[in-house]
Amino acid sequence: MNPKKIVIIPLLVSLFFLYACQSEKKLPDVSAIPVKVHVERFDQELSKLKPAQILSSNQLWLKKYGYFYDDYMQYMLEVGSAQDTSNIAATLTQILQQRDFKALSAAVAKAYPDMEKQEKELTQAFKYLRYYFPAYEMPRFIAFFSGFSVQVPLGEGYVGIGLDMFLGADSEFYPALVKTIPRYLSKRFTAENVTPRVVEAVLRQTLYPQEDTDVNTLQHMVYQGKVLLALDSILPHTADSLKIGYSAQQMTWAKAYQAEVWSWFLQENLLYSTDYLRIQKYFTEAPFTAELGENNASAPKLGVYMGWQLVRKYMAENPEITLNQLLANTDAQAILEKSRFKGK
Repeated sequence: MNPKKIVIIPLLVSLFFLYACQSEKKLPDVSAIPVKVHVERFDQELSKLKPAQILSSNQLWLKKYGYFYDDYMQYMLEVGSAQDTSNIAATLTQILQQRDFKALSAAVAKAYPDMEKQEKELTQAFKYLRYYFPAYEMPRFIAFFSGFSVQVPLGEGYVGIGLDMFLGADSEFYPALVKTIPRYLSKRFTAENVTPRVVEAVLRQTLYPQEDTDVNTLQHMVYQGKVLLALDSILPHTADSLKIGYSAQQMTWAKAYQAEVWSWFLQENLLYSTDYLRIQKYFTEAPFTAELGENNASAPKLGVYMGWQLVRKYMAENPEITLNQLLANTDAQAILEKSRFKGK
């Protein structure tokens, strides 16, 4: 028996728990922040709708759901203005009688009989969000289904949650939609993605939309890295794979080949390229990155992943910088230089 092994193993365990405790202490105390998320179930109300109730329900929903309902009818369900009662009555009557509508309604009801778990997750997430962005006004959270048109729409005073886009990777509906929603995307349409996708939508569309002046690869990378760094702060207990939208295999690949990907970016002179057609493949959704790896095993949107690691390194090298100071810094080159990022 090697006596050194007896000492090393407990030492590693102790260091692990010490690190974990220190990490926990770094999290801000958000327990006193007055946030409690309640998800309104418009989807359930729509499922119960009878043709004879359409006109009365239409008027009720205009008052109850306001901007959301008007947006829902026009831009999500795409049946016209809710104010056009004659058209709404005829169109909704037809929709309610469709077999697909009934099947989707039943599937949503089965997958989400309640949203207590999501409400708890969103409450905790938005406590952190309000800690970092105290001026943010809490919206209404409204669940709906619309025939797979949109996942997390944001509008005047509301955040919508399209439950038909979170039915689970094995949902019977998604294979039939591959022409509009590829399987590599629908595999992420799971309940555990609700909170990350809601928080990400709020960050990208409301709190920190990308500037039009971000034109080269480095600027895109830093922007994406900032968004994911914000997700780190707001969702401290969420897996990295959920934040970026990777499978476990893609996450493993990205970590394993991180240094090589950075070298590739430098070798191909990508950092300062402004050729959108050339660089967009490193930032958009895809099943893999065709140029890298073997047997299509590489991770996609590697510009996003590398930007995340770069910004993480910047924050580690400059611990005095706050999240809001990071977001306010528009000098991507300075962030790169001060990060001392070399691919690791």
